[in-house]
Amino acid sequence: MLLSNKKKYFNIGVEKMTDYLEQNNLKNLKNDDEVERKIQLILRVGKVLMESGADTNRIVRNMKRVGVFMKIPERRLQIHITFTTIMVNINTGDKSITNFQKCYRHGVDMTAISGISKLSWRAIEQDYSLNEFEKELRFICLRRRYYKKPLVMISAGLACGGFSLLFGGDLLAFVYTSICAMIGYWTRMKCNLLNFNSYASIAISAFVATICAYFIHFLPTQTPWHPLIACSLFIVPGIPLINAIDDLVDNFITAGMTRAMNTLLMIGSMTFGIAFAIKLCHVQDFISLSIISSNSFLVCAIASAVAAIGFATIFNMPPRLLIVVACGAVISVGVRNFLMLECDYSQATASLIGAVIVSLLSLKAVHIVHAPSHVLTIPSVIPLIPGVFMYRLLFSIINLENVNNMSYHHVLNNGVNTTLILLAIAVGVAIPNIFFRNYINKLKEDKLIFLVKAKSKKA
Repeated sequence: MLLSNKKKYFNIGVEKMTDYLEQNNLKNLKNDDEVERKIQLILRVGKVLMESGADTNRIVRNMKRVGVFMKIPERRLQIHITFTTIMVNINTGDKSITNFQKCYRHGVDMTAISGISKLSWRAIEQDYSLNEFEKELRFICLRRRYYKKPLVMISAGLACGGFSLLFGGDLLAFVYTSICAMIGYWTRMKCNLLNFNSYASIAISAFVATICAYFIHFLPTQTPWHPLIACSLFIVPGIPLINAIDDLVDNFITAGMTRAMNTLLMIGSMTFGIAFAIKLCHVQDFISLSIISSNSFLVCAIASAVAAIGFATIFNMPPRLLIVVACGAVISVGVRNFLMLECDYSQATASLIGAVIVSLLSLKAVHIVHAPSHVLTIPSVIPLIPGVFMYRLLFSIINLENVNNMSYHHVLNNGVNTTLILLAIAVGVAIPNIFFRNYINKLKEDKLIFLVKAKSKKA
């Protein structure tokens, strides 16, 4: 019976659903204690998502879905989000109840993002009680990370070693880069343990990793520059940058601008640490270093998979998805390198196309692996980061007082290329949101309508 009426329910529309909820569920908002409890649970959902690196649209969407599970009419639930504060207001008809939740810690936990998404749907489908929902939410909040800190440190090192291969480094450079990155990551963990300012810990860890990478010049390697380029890339704020673009595109201007400023501060802290180490060691410029790796496609494919898996481990991605993001990284880097080497595309254009292809493939993959698209896409495009251009820009800035008119052209060129490539990667990931957001939301709203109506008929 439900299957025969599915198309009928799918065509109802969001307005009719909200009318239905308001007419039948307004009585559920008369108990002030229960309303307060619902607000607190919705705020906890938002806090977990914000502190786990979710974009604002996803946070609002999940919080509203939880509101539907709690039989709160959509028109009665108002949500306001900034980078550090979440506000929820429920209008019960007789009164308006508002509460706030502060978000102090901002990290990345893909497992928590995926878990909250599944919980919000499961609560509706299985008609959870508030106690059951709170129990599962507490389990998500208290669940231990999949990977122990030593394993994450090793993964971060191998990810940076993979980058050195992607930039054209040899095997010795890979090994040495991995060791330096591990030392830098360990330094950052110790700084965080001592409650250092987050930006200071970034600067210190970048400084330590770069100082260590300098000593490869005393080893017999043909690519002594690549460890300097890659050893600090575990700090690159890829997720904050992508979330900032997503928020701005989705018209969450305040949250987007705050995320963008946080991203700039992280990059600035990283740059300060690296620049200080370069000045201290009297490292010379390497303007002639090629932006195209001299390694084979096979080596680049393996390196991109290693880098993606390393970052997925840092992001606490479920182990079952590691092979998925590895395949995504191979596709994105393979497409970029093919377009650059065989079709003479610019790195920005090739990176954009590689990121777009992976983003579109992830829309199909979400139904196969049952994980949010961003969880699959972001680690897959991390290997597209333009490390050589970033370092060229850094050297240009450091030596700005000594440049002539010709050098100003190189400074501008490096700056524009770095910015364009980073934006190309972020926009490529956001493509589904830009062009298919309404379609995707419509499918989810239709599914939500069907579930709500089905539960109503059973009741």
